[in-house]
Amino acid sequence: MGESADPALPERLVLEPIGYVHAAATTRVQAARQPRAAQGVPARIELLPGRHFEHALADLARWERIWVLFWFHRNPGWRPKVLPPRSTTGRKGVFSTRSPHRPNPIGLSVVRLERIEGLVLHVRDADMLEGTPVLDLKPYVAYTDAHPQAGDGWLADQPPAGTPPDPVPAYDIRFAPLAQQQVEWIETHAGLALGERVRATLTLGPQPHPYRRIRREPAGLQLAVKEWRVRFRVEGRVVHVTAVDSGYRPAQLTPARADPALGVHRAFIDRWPRGLAG
Repeated sequence: MGESADPALPERLVLEPIGYVHAAATTRVQAARQPRAAQGVPARIELLPGRHFEHALADLARWERIWVLFWFHRNPGWRPKVLPPRSTTGRKGVFSTRSPHRPNPIGLSVVRLERIEGLVLHVRDADMLEGTPVLDLKPYVAYTDAHPQAGDGWLADQPPAGTPPDPVPAYDIRFAPLAQQQVEWIETHAGLALGERVRATLTLGPQPHPYRRIRREPAGLQLAVKEWRVRFRVEGRVVHVTAVDSGYRPAQLTPARADPALGVHRAFIDRWPRGLAG
């Protein structure tokens, strides 16, 4: 019982990537939970050469949106029940959610196809991480794939008062002169694409959110990107990035600690002393 009726079917099925995603988000906390929350976020899907995929891409450019089937490569295990961010009534069976913690960690997203250059697909509304293995591509056919009258399952449950709203997409991100100088310095000396990471995260919504490491501190809103702390304020749908600071405490930056990464943070604080920047 529960086994395939086809005796020729192998016990294990083998999948091979057809390509990989290149995106600004490199960790799970930076990625949007759904493509709708990633509105406008760019990415590239680069297919592997030497497999005749250039012929397989014929006619795909005529479609506005495409399905991307991919592998949740950052999720090593699965869980029968998970706690989705929007659940207000406890854990749900993983098959009733879009959680990446699945027996077969296959993801499914709809993205907007901008153009195709050779084996590279330029897309937007991408909620995938850098390096995500892509398994397949299919056109999104609105008249068969869209069912606007379908029910929402447990999502239809009325959330209690005070439940934070989902992140709102398409915020305008603006860097103050000080913040822009600091971001450029960090990108040069730490090799971190900080500006791109800040835009990719805050564009999805600047509200305090544990999955995107946004917190409300006494001094205001703060985004954590690796060991850096980005301060910002919100006016309507405009996010003003005001300053950047090191996330290390003074005791962690003593010269006795020889970690090379700490040297960048010491040099940053020498240039922009704490309490004087922004």
